[in-house]
Amino acid sequence: MAYLPHKREEREAMLQTIGVKGIDELFSDIPEALRVKGELGIGAPMNEMELRSKLLKLSRKNQDVTELACFMGAGYYDHYIPAITNAIVSREEFLTAYTPYQAEMSQGFLQAIFEYQTMICNLTGMAVSNASMYDGATAIVEASVMAVNALKKREKILLFGTLSTENLCVAKSYFSKMEIEFEILKSESDVVDLNQLKEKLDASVAGVVMQFPNFYGSLEDIEEISRLVHENGSLLIVSTYPIALGLLKSPGEFGADIVVGEGQSLGLELSFGGPTFGFLATKIEYVRLMPGRIVGESVDSKGKKAYTLTLQAREQHIKRHRALSNICSNQSLCMLKASIYMSFMGADGLEAVAYNSFQKAHFLEENLSKISGIKVFNTAEFFNEFVIEIEGGVDRVVEMLEGVGILGGVKLSDTRFLVAVTEKRTLEELKLYCDTVRGLS
Repeated sequence: MAYLPHKREEREAMLQTIGVKGIDELFSDIPEALRVKGELGIGAPMNEMELRSKLLKLSRKNQDVTELACFMGAGYYDHYIPAITNAIVSREEFLTAYTPYQAEMSQGFLQAIFEYQTMICNLTGMAVSNASMYDGATAIVEASVMAVNALKKREKILLFGTLSTENLCVAKSYFSKMEIEFEILKSESDVVDLNQLKEKLDASVAGVVMQFPNFYGSLEDIEEISRLVHENGSLLIVSTYPIALGLLKSPGEFGADIVVGEGQSLGLELSFGGPTFGFLATKIEYVRLMPGRIVGESVDSKGKKAYTLTLQAREQHIKRHRALSNICSNQSLCMLKASIYMSFMGADGLEAVAYNSFQKAHFLEENLSKISGIKVFNTAEFFNEFVIEIEGGVDRVVEMLEGVGILGGVKLSDTRFLVAVTEKRTLEELKLYCDTVRGLS
């Protein structure tokens, strides 16, 4: 990021131009309680050489997944990214990978989006996909709005409590400002009690949102859930982990109406939490309710294959206040990386990644469950993620694991720990994990 210094006179001129008296008035929307009082406490000024030296020392305190064995998950996973992914996405023609409003001028990139949509449909078992969403959490909200718009006399959304914490928080934030009633089906175990779902399903429910695999890594009974939801005349929205679909049946095969998810695992780095992208795919009957952009294949005036944005009437930049969504763009560059990854891996490659992740996770779970003081929380079958309960508390386990170069998982409570395993984890790392935890008992 460039450093752009301004003289006091220049700052005053800018404030005067926009009609405010000072910095405090400029930031008046920020609550007083959240403002820093006094100096920032960053020390005395330094020259460039001193500053560079200090920042370098600070940067050396950072460690990432190139140095540590990462068993953290909860929606973002440390999968291997083939070198070809960054090699292609870094090519000069993709440096400004944003679909312009005169989109048909960018035939190459429209083709890339079209191929991406095709692969997402193949992966999810849906008929049509859009050009991507901002992230997996907001994709859930957009899908919920689709359900309400599809069933106009129904304004309620049921959310499984086994959705990830992030997904639930984002949904609650959005729905609180919308005319959408919602209810969370809470659960004491790793899956939702379907008797609770039966009780809550009524004529007011437009859609039911579940996660497959869910936040705890477990596989809900999606077939039975689909039957119950559709018998009630509601839509089933499934948030899924795309890598898992290399091994599991697609949500579309179970009758899902809309499938969404976080796309980070498809060739994107963890990058401190972003940027990533969300995907959204649906049945053909709901295509006109789908937010965002859709690229279609057509022919030009000479009869040659051409790509174009289709069904644009639903877009915010045309419908404006009557738009079905506030998204009028897409995460083009992140989507492109996912397209390259999926193209390179192919169906066999995705299956191999999923199979290795599944097998290694079950190896770790089986060995951890034999250790005194460790209990596995999951009761249902899981994919590559599971929860362990630790009698002595999570904090000391985290500290010991970090001491041997392992990011052990995500702390859920004082005694519960969410552990994820990907194809990157080696047998040596899995054994070291078990040996370290065993040493604490």
